[in-house]
Amino acid sequence: MSARLDTAQPYVLGLFRIVIGLLFAVHGAASLFGVLGGAAGTHGGTIATGAWPGWYAAVIQLVAGALVLLGLGTRGAALIASGSMAFAYFDVHQQAAFWPIQNGGELSVLFCWAFFLLIFTGSGAFGLDRRVASAESGERAREPIAA
Repeated sequence: MSARLDTAQPYVLGLFRIVIGLLFAVHGAASLFGVLGGAAGTHGGTIATGAWPGWYAAVIQLVAGALVLLGLGTRGAALIASGSMAFAYFDVHQQAAFWPIQNGGELSVLFCWAFFLLIFTGSGAFGLDRRVASAESGERAREPIAA
């Protein structure tokens, strides 16, 4: 059973990366462009341009989320995204209460740890990182190998 699961690992990791990147990018798009319900607490509106820290967080969410979704510069984008979510938790949420369930910070914590995982695992299957690296070396992109 473990051997079968191990062979699927890069593909499941690739799907995990795509879903996490998409969800993160959607948060940024909602805050910046007012789509999909807009920024939280604005009734469909946007965050004012340059407003600290919300507007900058939304830019990070959109750009880093899109890069992670595509699997392009995954580790670097995940590092920035993870750090921004850690900042969001400690600067905004933890002031209200200690536990994430009490202070509304569950999503920040989950995104922080999901991106932290991607820093160490990389993009998995389906990422552009692998294609770019193989194009630079002149090789054909290979299928991922299970860890």
